[in-house]
Amino acid sequence: MSNPARQVNSRRLPPLPGMNKAGNSAKTSHPRSPRSGSYGAYLGQTHDRHVDMMVKGHSPHSNHNGQLKQHLSADYDGHSSPELTLSQDTVTAYLDDNPDYLENYIQSRVSQDQLERWLIRRTHKHHTRHKHGKKSPVNGEIIQDERRESLSRWKFCVHADKRKMLQDLTREIHQHPNKAQVLSELAGCIASAVNADGFNLYLVDDSGQELYHYKPGSSHTKDSSSCTRRIAPGSTLAAYVASAGDTIRVDEILEDERFPEGIVVGGSIAQTVLAQPIVHANGELSGVIELYRNVGGAPFAEEDEEIINSYIVWGSIAVYYAEMYHTMTKQRKLNDFLLAVTRSIFQDIVSMDTVIMKIMNYAKKLVLADRASLFLVDTKTSELYARIFDTGDHYDENSPKPVRSQKEIRFPMDKGVAGHVASTGQILNIQDAYADERFNRDVDLQTGYTTKTILCMPIFIRGSIIGVVQMVNKLSGVFTKSDEESFEMFAVYCGLALHHAKLYDKIRRSEQKYKVALEVLSYHSQCSDEEFESLRNKPVPDELPSLVRYEFSPWAVDNDDKPLYVIYMFRDLFCMARYDMETLYKFTLTIRKNYRTVPYHNWSHAFSVAHAMYTIIKTTKNKFSPLEALGLFVACLCHDLDHRGKTNAFMVKSASPLAAIYSTSTMEHHHFNQTVTILQHEGHNIFKHMSSEEYKQVLGDIRHCILATDLALFFGNKAKLKDMHEKNTFEWDNTEHRKYIQAIAMTGCDLCASIKPWDVQRETVRVIFEEFYAQGDEEKSQGITPMAMMDRSKAYELPQMEVGFIVGICLPCYELLAQMMPETRPMVDGASANLKKWKELAEIQKQAEEDKKKEDVHHGKENGDGSDKDNLTEKKKQEQKLP
Repeated sequence: MSNPARQVNSRRLPPLPGMNKAGNSAKTSHPRSPRSGSYGAYLGQTHDRHVDMMVKGHSPHSNHNGQLKQHLSADYDGHSSPELTLSQDTVTAYLDDNPDYLENYIQSRVSQDQLERWLIRRTHKHHTRHKHGKKSPVNGEIIQDERRESLSRWKFCVHADKRKMLQDLTREIHQHPNKAQVLSELAGCIASAVNADGFNLYLVDDSGQELYHYKPGSSHTKDSSSCTRRIAPGSTLAAYVASAGDTIRVDEILEDERFPEGIVVGGSIAQTVLAQPIVHANGELSGVIELYRNVGGAPFAEEDEEIINSYIVWGSIAVYYAEMYHTMTKQRKLNDFLLAVTRSIFQDIVSMDTVIMKIMNYAKKLVLADRASLFLVDTKTSELYARIFDTGDHYDENSPKPVRSQKEIRFPMDKGVAGHVASTGQILNIQDAYADERFNRDVDLQTGYTTKTILCMPIFIRGSIIGVVQMVNKLSGVFTKSDEESFEMFAVYCGLALHHAKLYDKIRRSEQKYKVALEVLSYHSQCSDEEFESLRNKPVPDELPSLVRYEFSPWAVDNDDKPLYVIYMFRDLFCMARYDMETLYKFTLTIRKNYRTVPYHNWSHAFSVAHAMYTIIKTTKNKFSPLEALGLFVACLCHDLDHRGKTNAFMVKSASPLAAIYSTSTMEHHHFNQTVTILQHEGHNIFKHMSSEEYKQVLGDIRHCILATDLALFFGNKAKLKDMHEKNTFEWDNTEHRKYIQAIAMTGCDLCASIKPWDVQRETVRVIFEEFYAQGDEEKSQGITPMAMMDRSKAYELPQMEVGFIVGICLPCYELLAQMMPETRPMVDGASANLKKWKELAEIQKQAEEDKKKEDVHHGKENGDGSDKDNLTEKKKQEQKLP
């Protein structure tokens, strides 16, 4: 199908009504147009020559009715039509019935700019009629037509040459998504659309009080602008428009008294100017676009305003998304920055000084400041102080030492900008430091630096101000609201970093104090050189046959000779080729020194337990492996190291620090840890020649054996071993089974006082109960009711208590041990003999109690009352405490 325009061009105009090729009269019939009635609707008469038509009622040069004379050279077979007079309605009717002809005429004869002006004028007339209350007969028709016309005009503009402008603008926005760049490109497009000779773009600064001229390619800041004006009438056209918020068209810019400065850029050659404010949907002013045409140019018209408004509608959307993109990009950069800060500070908290330097360094980068200072709050003196200052040099994070000032600076919290922020918690953004009365010049005098702009921010932790960060002299301009918001978030991380740095400093100081204390304690807890030389110079006996007897009394050995006996037993049990004698001397003497001078759980007790285990190992002959025997013997020697003469229950009730560390078997865990500590002393590790596997096994056995001395664990161990023995499931080759018999052997040795001869047994019990009563007295002082065995007022019950102790614990332990290792039968015999003695005393005590009761009754009858009963009873109890 051919082009409609080509069809129109090749077609002859339809003949005027009443005419034909033969020149017939009007009565001759003619074909009718499909879209019209008879040709008589246009003219009342016909001619067969060129027709000169005069259209009445229309003039292209005036809006008033008149006559337009047109010569229509309609050639009909060489004939010319006569001059005709046509009315405006006639021409309108003709064009309505011939739209193809009208379209061809407009496309070939009317310019694009003229078409746009027609559309804009038509839209403007609709707006004018709507403003003045002219309504359509149909409700809502005007609004609908206005919207349709506006959209049609916009689409027409887009699909014309301006499409390329918008495509270029979109591409530029994608490459440079910031507000200033978007508005600059938009202004350039608008200038091209309205045929302006030039344009100026003015942006509102962060304060919202001033306009500054934006030049493409600049740094987008007010300081880089050559023209800055306050938003108010009386200066430039742009400042006036920004103040009024209205569009202004001026035909002669130099003659308008409202703008005495005219337009600052391009004003020397500009004549007609159109200024348009750029306002967001929320009413916020972003800037002003100033378009001008030079001298001799046509004035701006209403349709130019419409074009600008159309572009700004689209441009506002672009600005919105550009600002959103800019905000998201800025937030992402801030998040990356804070992540880097967190990683750098928290991964390497070496000291408070290092953290302060890192905070100052990152703070400068965040807001582009020249210097940074961090003042810490001294709550004791109500002062701010700083001992590290930024000297302007580059800080290297890998540098081991931060830059320190020569002298610490201190000043009251109510003085200076930093003092004001520390006192009030308010953020201060000062654009001229020396003009602010709160600025303390003393710091500049001491550092030799000149302060111009200041951004000061408090640092909080748990609601309290712990410091103040002061940023000095922004590298370009002044600190902005955006700087405040970014730094406020950064200050949160500063607070956490400083808080953790303080904690780290405290912990580090505590560790140093602990090391010093440990060194002191280690020195005093180790054997002296004199003790070592004295023991080394004593000859170790070749034989001590009396030691290998269960009834041997360790308490009979002199305290100074006990270490020598330990060396003898150690040498007798183990091959000394793997042990260093000097190390063994030091280890034994240091073990003795670390037992406290408590009544019972002291060095003598440890020596007696070690002797009991020596006897078991010697008499049972290879029941235990050499490493197991070593672990058992050393565990007995160390099983009560640093005992305080108190039970585990008391340690828990009194909230002892040891109870806080070890929730179960409190003292036993402490005894083992003390053993390990002594082994770690220089020259004390008797296991140093062992392999790692042997060393690990021996330490494990020592730990297991020391923990087994907790009587709370005895009953469980005894029940399991007894069950295996009765069911005949115990196997000596099974490591776990051997653990149980080791535990029972440790308990038997710990209670070995009960198997010694009666005189030794009775004296030992007296010492044990002396320690028990001391604990009971302390419990009473704390308002705690002690157990009966620890209550001094119930000392008369001691024999019966010992009977119960031997029957319930000692004999079951020794009998089970004898069943597993018959060589230990003397332990059962010794405990049984002592049980018999305690039963006799318990019987005597019982008889004494009965006699006392009878005597009390007799005295009560003689005296008639029982007034002296309590005193007499207490006296009898004290007399009959212990045989």
